[in-house]
Amino acid sequence: MIIRVPRPANTSVAIQRCGYAWFRDPRIGGESYTRRLGSGFYPRFHLYVEEREEELVLKLHLDQKQPTYVRGKAHSGEYDGVTVEAEGARIQNLLQPSAGIPA
Repeated sequence: MIIRVPRPANTSVAIQRCGYAWFRDPRIGGESYTRRLGSGFYPRFHLYVEEREEELVLKLHLDQKQPTYVRGKAHSGEYDGVTVEAEGARIQNLLQPSAGIPA
C-alpha cells in the first residue's frame, strides 16, 4: 500500500510517534520502520519511507512471518487487505498536519 502525506520537519520523529521503530535489515543493510503486532518479531507492519520535497511516500506492508530466501525471493508480506488498509488509514490520519503530531 502506498500512502502520501505532507512532509513533516522531522520524518523520523513523526514516524516513531505513529508507533514505529527504526529498523536496519542486517542482510541487505536497508533502512525502514517496523511496528510489531504482538510480543514476537512477527507479525509486524513494515514501512519504507521516501522523502520528497513536500511529501512523504510511505510503502506499507504486513510481514506475517520471517521471509525465506531459498532459490530466489520468497516474501510473506501482505500489501493490501483490510488489516493493511486500516493501518494505512491510521498512519495517514496521524500524519496530517491537523492531527496534533508536531512536524
